[in-house]
Amino acid sequence: MRNHSLFSLKITIAAGMAALLWSVLPAHGQIAVQKQGYIPFTDEPINYRSNDLNDPVAKLEKHLEKGEVALQYEPKNGYLRSVLQLLDIPVSSQTLVFSKTSFQYKKITPETPRALFFNDDVYVGQVHDGKALEFVSFDPMQGAIFYLLDEQKSEHPVLQRAELDCTQCHIAASTHNVPGVFLRSVFTQPGGTLVAKTPQYITGQQSPLSERWGGWYVTGTSEPHIGNVTVPDTDHANQLDKTTGSNVTDLSKFFDTSAYLSVHSDIVAHLVLAHQTQMHNLITQTNYQARIAAYNEAAKNKLAGLPENSPLSDAARRKYEAPAEELVRYLLFANEAPLKAPVKGDSGFTEEFAARGIRDPQGRSLRDFDLQTRIFRYPCSYLIYSEAFDSLPRPAKDYVYRRLLDVLTGADQSPDFARLTAKDRKAVLEILLATKPAMHDAWKEFNAQQDKQYRTQNN
Repeated sequence: MRNHSLFSLKITIAAGMAALLWSVLPAHGQIAVQKQGYIPFTDEPINYRSNDLNDPVAKLEKHLEKGEVALQYEPKNGYLRSVLQLLDIPVSSQTLVFSKTSFQYKKITPETPRALFFNDDVYVGQVHDGKALEFVSFDPMQGAIFYLLDEQKSEHPVLQRAELDCTQCHIAASTHNVPGVFLRSVFTQPGGTLVAKTPQYITGQQSPLSERWGGWYVTGTSEPHIGNVTVPDTDHANQLDKTTGSNVTDLSKFFDTSAYLSVHSDIVAHLVLAHQTQMHNLITQTNYQARIAAYNEAAKNKLAGLPENSPLSDAARRKYEAPAEELVRYLLFANEAPLKAPVKGDSGFTEEFAARGIRDPQGRSLRDFDLQTRIFRYPCSYLIYSEAFDSLPRPAKDYVYRRLLDVLTGADQSPDFARLTAKDRKAVLEILLATKPAMHDAWKEFNAQQDKQYRTQNN
């Protein structure tokens, strides 16, 4: 029997587990989304079901409609390769999951894993011989937007929004209660199904590697983890040797790798994926809470006969400052689980990811890896450059910048940030000041406030 994993690390993306959402319309060769059920955040001020979207997949669909670009179909991989090229998603980001996730779960097994690809803003999933490509695309204001693309060849392929029952899984505590994505670790049987009555774990940068990647194939070298194996004896799942799936470099012994764009499921791509999913959710949560707080405060002021643009009350500020503070901590990797041994990928993802980085005059980038004791050399998330981060409402973004400066200048020496050395803080601050104009503006304001306080104290 093949040795697959103690845990199934499940990424619930695109259509999630809602198989009843979809129906095939043969006349048009597309997959239609039935509008049924309740979706949170559909009302003001979020308007989640609005068609005013600016996420990468929405933009691509507009280009397709205008005939400015075209999707190319391949008999072996359908539209996948063309989609990745148009969305600027590297093939080296491929990670492979064999637990039964997505609405196409029947086709997912250890012999036919699902392929997932990603960049900073988009996740694309393909099931072997599946009906549709699955997408999660992050809109700067709305968070995760879900799409499908029929895998059958069509004269006019269409990226269709899937917006309803997806949110039953994708708006939950695991996504910080906003439209998002998450990784889940669960026990898995050799066929890919979950083992009943066993623990499940939400995975992020805080998760030790010993709990990660069950139900996934993982290639590369590292400390022991639980990828590449399953539970042959469901009555004694906890007795499985967690080291048996580590340091795998050849997946052909598990399945036919020629059916996939890459023969890898790179461990470094897995590490980045775990960080990025929760980072996206925290940005969206902070965005939503700031907009909702401002909207409710304006309505309250109107009833009281006060100007709608009156300063926010302390209670309203607390609504968004709490998630914004969590965002700052995650952004600076304050809760990151340390690596106990060096990590090395094997697909070229490490080099390709780092090459995309914005660099300061000293050649430093937030995308530079460490991979010895932690993921990145400079502990601040590269998603601080994302359009989603830049789209945070002004009060929330000002709070985040202020807190970043508190930490990076050493003004905040609280235990929460104890893992950031003086050298780390200095390097990150210098990189941000050189590469993030808004941070430079916040720094000038911070210095002006410090000067004002100094003059007040010394007069």
